[in-house]
Amino acid sequence: MSKLRKAITIVGITAMATFGVVACGGGKSGGGGGGAKGGDINVTMTSFPDYVDPQLSYTLEGWEVLWNTYTPLLTYKHQKGDPGTDVVPGLAKDMPEISADGLTYKLTLRPNMKYSDGTPIKASDFTYAIKRLFKADSGGSVFYEGIVGAKDFADGKSDTISGIKTDDNTGEITISLENPNGTFNNVLGLMFAAPVPPTTPLDKDTTNNPPPSSGPFVITKVDAPNTLTLERNPQFKTVKDAGASEVADAQVDKIIVTQNKNNSAQVTGVQQNQIDYMTDPPDADRLPEIKAKYASRFRLEDSINTYYFWMNTQKAPFNDLKVRQAINYAIDPEALNRVFGGRLHATQQILPPGMPGYDEYKLYPGPDLNKAKALLAEANPADKDITVWTDDEPDRKRIGEYYHDLLTQLGFNATLKVISGDTYFQTIGNESTPDLDTGFGDWFQDFPHPDDFFRPLLNGANILPTNSNNFSRVNIPELDAKQNELLQKQLTDDVKKQYAELDKAYMEQAVWAPYGNEQYTTFLSERMDFDKSYRHLLFNQDYTSFALK
Repeated sequence: MSKLRKAITIVGITAMATFGVVACGGGKSGGGGGGAKGGDINVTMTSFPDYVDPQLSYTLEGWEVLWNTYTPLLTYKHQKGDPGTDVVPGLAKDMPEISADGLTYKLTLRPNMKYSDGTPIKASDFTYAIKRLFKADSGGSVFYEGIVGAKDFADGKSDTISGIKTDDNTGEITISLENPNGTFNNVLGLMFAAPVPPTTPLDKDTTNNPPPSSGPFVITKVDAPNTLTLERNPQFKTVKDAGASEVADAQVDKIIVTQNKNNSAQVTGVQQNQIDYMTDPPDADRLPEIKAKYASRFRLEDSINTYYFWMNTQKAPFNDLKVRQAINYAIDPEALNRVFGGRLHATQQILPPGMPGYDEYKLYPGPDLNKAKALLAEANPADKDITVWTDDEPDRKRIGEYYHDLLTQLGFNATLKVISGDTYFQTIGNESTPDLDTGFGDWFQDFPHPDDFFRPLLNGANILPTNSNNFSRVNIPELDAKQNELLQKQLTDDVKKQYAELDKAYMEQAVWAPYGNEQYTTFLSERMDFDKSYRHLLFNQDYTSFALK
C-alpha cells in the first residue's frame, strides 16, 4: 500500500464489477482451499489499483488483486491472523539455503511449471523481474538495492545484476548481498520479486496488458480505471503438481472487479446482494446500520497500518522543525476518528500496534492550538501559501478537508487539491509534480518487520524521481545509518527496542503528523460463504478464500 493506501470494491449497483484492497488469506482456518464450487462473483473498489503490474503496484487495491495472480519464489501462508505473516516456499522448492555470513541465498525453482499462457517458468525470469524493478523506477526497488550489482544496474553502469546467478537447466538461483539483511526472506515473498517472462516490457507499466500469471488466477481483461476480470489460471495445475502446497487454489471461477466511487451505493449493493464484496469499510454514517442488521455477514478486522499527514521537509514552510511540531500539536485524532466511524486508534508515532518495536508514546500532547500557534509565531514562516493534497475517496476527502480547515485556522493560506484515488500516490510520489507541500498519507505493512515503516517512507536514499513513498522527502543521514545498521541484525528484543528509539527519533524531528491506526471491515453478500472468507494481515482480502455457498 503506499502499500499505501489501498482499497478494493466489489461491483456497484450501476456497475457489476470491482476491485480490492490488499489481502492474503486461506488455510484450514479461513479460506484458500482446493478448487471448490466455482461460480462468478463481483467485487467493488472505491479506487482502481495504481498499476496492474507485479513489479509496480504498491497500493492495497493492487496487492489484493495481484497476490493471487503472481507467485514469487517465496510467499506467505494463506491463513488469517499472525500465521499469515509466515514466509513459506512458493515457486521455489524450499526456503533458501543461507550462508553463515548471511550474504548468499540459494534457491531452486520447482520443475515443469508454466505461466497461464503455457510458457515455461524459468529461473532467469526472476532476474528479469528484479531488473524491471529498477528500469521501471518501482517504489519496491528500495528493498532489493542490497543485491550485489543492483545499484550499478540501476545507474546504467552495467547491463546485468552481478549478484544474481541463475541456471535455467537446473532451476538454481543464487543471490549475493552486499550486507546481511534481516528482511530478505520477507521481500522475496512480495510480488515485486515474482518472476515474469522476458516478453514483459522491461521499463513500462503493463496495466493494459498484464503479463501471464503464475498464481491461481489470471487477469483476462483490464479496462483501467473502471474494471478488470480475474479467472482461474488454466496452467495453475502445473504449479500445484510441482509441489507448491502453500499456494492456495481458487474456489470461484471468475471475479469481476469494478471501481465505484460511491461508498453508500456499494453498501446498498452488498445489502441487496448485487455486490458480493466491497473492499473499503462502509462510511461512518452507514456503519451503525450495517453492524446492527448484518452481523452474519459483516465483521471488523485487524489491520496493521498508520495514517498520517506528510509535510515536505525540504521546502518552506515545513523545512522548519517548529512548523512541523506545531502541526503535530494542533491535530485532533478524535475529530479524525469520527470520519472513520470510531474505527481509529489514536496515535502520534510511526510504528503501529502489532508491529515489532511498537512502544506507545506521545511527544506532542494535545490537541493544543495555543501551543501550535505559539510555535508558529516563533517560526514566523515567510511562505504561508501551501497546497494540501488528498484523494477523492469519501473518508480521505473528509480527512483532507479537516486538515485544510485546521491549517487555515493556524493562519496558512491553504488550497485543498483533491485528485482521483487511482492516481493519488503516483502523483504525490513524482518529484515533477508542482506544489507538493503537505497532505494525506497512509501505510499498510508489507511484511512484519519495522524496517518496512522506515526504509521506503523515511530513508533519504529513497527519495525517488517517480513512485517514491518518501512523501515528506526526509533525509537524515544519521538515522539512515541507524536503519542500515539494524537491518543487518536479527530481530531480538534489544533490536526491537532500538527500532522503538528510532521511531521516537524521527518524531522528535516531526517528519510526519501521525494520527491513527485504522480497523478494517469485511462485508459480503448472502451468496458468499462468510466463514471461509477472511482478511489477510498483509494482502487484505484473500481472493482464494472467496467461495459461494
